[in-house]
Amino acid sequence: MDFSQFSGFLAFLAIFVSGFWLLLFLLTFVVPYWIFGTIMENLKYKREAKKLAKNK
Repeated sequence: MDFSQFSGFLAFLAIFVSGFWLLLFLLTFVVPYWIFGTIMENLKYKREAKKLAKNK
C-alpha cells in the first residue's frame, strides 16, 4: 500500500466516521426534538380551537 492509497483510505475513513456521528446525532437529538415540538404545537392549536369554539 503506497501513500496515495493510504491517504485515500484515510479520507474515506474520515468521511465515513463523520457521517456516522452526524447520523447518530440526528437520530438521537434532532428527530425526537422535531417530533416532540410538532406534537406540542398541534396540541396547543387544538386547545385554542376548542376554547374558541366553546366561547362562541
